[in-house]
Amino acid sequence: MSGFRSARQKQFAKALRSTMTEEEKILWYHLRAHRFMGLSVRRQAPVGPYIVDFLIPSRRLILEADGAHHTTTRDATRDAHLAALGYRTLRLSNHDIRTNLPGVLARVAEEAQR
Repeated sequence: MSGFRSARQKQFAKALRSTMTEEEKILWYHLRAHRFMGLSVRRQAPVGPYIVDFLIPSRRLILEADGAHHTTTRDATRDAHLAALGYRTLRLSNHDIRTNLPGVLARVAEEAQR
């Protein structure tokens, strides 16, 4: 059974997958096909009413590639809702993905081991 709540949510996720940012593409290259710590990672995956950038289901870890270093009120509300569902959210800045990919991957590995 699909985790999508509706056909509309499924279509939205599909559209997001086809229009990934360059930073998401870079990150996806390193996370896909069990390349990262042998973990299964999903992109543009449904979690509750939201579509998250990347999901590591076995670790209940969500990765969000964001354009800014700061978290907005909307992000905080979303993160709180996802935390109530038992997920941890790690926000990664696009700048860090472009300029410090090894550091970003090390941070994700650290968080995935928790």
